[in-house]
Amino acid sequence: MATAKELRELSAEDLQRRADELRGTLFQDQLSMRTGNLDSPAKRTTHRRDLARILTVLTEKKSAPEKKDK
Repeated sequence: MATAKELRELSAEDLQRRADELRGTLFQDQLSMRTGNLDSPAKRTTHRRDLARILTVLTEKKSAPEKKDK
């Protein structure tokens, strides 16, 4: 996945789309884990961290205009 620096260059819509895709991937990973078909548990960890990174950047983008007004 992309680094936080690369993610900051994307628009909020792109970040939201990527977050939605990762949520779907995490859901599929969870189902695979419960049925015993998950190939690599490390991928699930990577997906969780990527989602957290995206949500952090998205929150930064949303709060940035508020800080400029003050």
